[in-house]
Amino acid sequence: MNVFEYPLPVTTVDAALLTLRGERLHVALHRRENIPEQGKLALPGGVIHIDEDVDTDAAVLRVLQQKTGFIPRYIEQLRVFSGKRDNRWDWSVSVAYIALVPLADLEAAGKGVFHFYDVDDLPVDLAFDHRRIIAAAVERVRNKSAYSTLPCALLPEQFTLTQLQKTYEAVLQVKLDKANFRRRIDAMGCVIPTGEFQSGMQRPAKFYRFENVMVFNKAL
Repeated sequence: MNVFEYPLPVTTVDAALLTLRGERLHVALHRRENIPEQGKLALPGGVIHIDEDVDTDAAVLRVLQQKTGFIPRYIEQLRVFSGKRDNRWDWSVSVAYIALVPLADLEAAGKGVFHFYDVDDLPVDLAFDHRRIIAAAVERVRNKSAYSTLPCALLPEQFTLTQLQKTYEAVLQVKLDKANFRRRIDAMGCVIPTGEFQSGMQRPAKFYRFENVMVFNKAL
C-alpha cells in the first residue's frame, strides 16, 4: 500500500491564550489577514512545518514566538480537534493548546494586535471551530485550578496572597474564605516568599512567587 496515494489532512496548532482582565478570565484573539476565514477573529495558530517542527509542541512554540514575540511561562496540550469541520480546509486536524499569560506580558507582546474577550461572552464572528476550542480550554483550566496552583501562571512573577486569592476566585467563579484559603496555601508550601514587600501600604504585604504547577491533596 502506498500511503502517498491518499490525500492528507491539513494539520495545524492553535493556542488559547488565557489571561485576567478586570478580575474576569479573557481570551486573546486576532483578526485573520488571510483566507480562509479572512477578517474573522481567531486564536493564534498556524500550519505545522514538517521540515522545521520536530513535534506539535515545537510547532506551537514557534507559532507563538512569531505571532506574540515571546513564549508563555505555562503552556499545555489540550486535545485534538479533527474531522471535516465547517468553514475549514476540507478534512483537517488541529492540535489545541492552552497558555496562561499575565495580562501585562500579553499586552506588551501583542503590540495592539490582540483583542481580549470575556470567555463567557465571546463574539459571534469566530473563525473555524475556535469557539469549541475556547470552551474546552476554559473547562480544563477551571477544573484543574480547583486542585492545583495553575492560576499562579496568570499572575506577575511576584504577587501578594490577596492577589492570589482574587485570581483563584476569578478563575473558579466562587468566593473563597480568606482564612481557609491562606491555611491551605501555607500548608501546601506551594508559593515561596520572595523577601520583598508591597510598598505604599500601612501594613506592607509580602510578595510570593511560584516555580511549578503543584497538585493539592484535595480541591479548594
